[in-house]
Amino acid sequence: MAGYFTQFVKMLAETDSIYTSSIQAESMPKIGPMIAASAQLGLGYAERLLKDVPADRFARFAQVGDTTIESNHPAFIYGHLGLYASRVIAELGCDASDYNPSAEYDKLFSKDAVCVDDPDGSIYPSMEDVTSHLFTNYQAAIAALEQADDSIFEQQNPNEAMRAKFATVGAMHAFYVGGHFMLHMGQMSAWRRMAGFGPA
Repeated sequence: MAGYFTQFVKMLAETDSIYTSSIQAESMPKIGPMIAASAQLGLGYAERLLKDVPADRFARFAQVGDTTIESNHPAFIYGHLGLYASRVIAELGCDASDYNPSAEYDKLFSKDAVCVDDPDGSIYPSMEDVTSHLFTNYQAAIAALEQADDSIFEQQNPNEAMRAKFATVGAMHAFYVGGHFMLHMGQMSAWRRMAGFGPA
């Protein structure tokens, strides 16, 4: 009889453990980690595309023969993308004060800014500053995405100008760290080839 009782108690404990694990799994974030996976992939690609690019070419237009190609250069691409991580962090309810760009940085790299050739390095911040800003801030954004409650992503997009295209926070953030990021990585990939560095 004692043996049956022991087995019964063990069965109850196992059932409780399964139930508890199920509850914990249901409460874990699901949407944020999906978005973060794309961000992580894009960040790895951004790092790879910097291979063999020297600092003195970072803010230069590509040149093919005697023709200068006025297409976004790495400084502008990485600087522009670096603006968006703090938005993601703040809109997920986290403190973004350590990641907010300065007014000058925002002016240089905003969506309304025009990329210009910088032969003497007097216009844009250094390659180290720009890339560090991007990678540090995006890692923080990825961490915020992975920990955010699913309900946040269902909220209305606070960006009124983009709300018609991306109605929710989740849709907006998926674009910021996915489609938008990779669009500019395509520019970087093209710049490498035009500048003679080839694929990375």
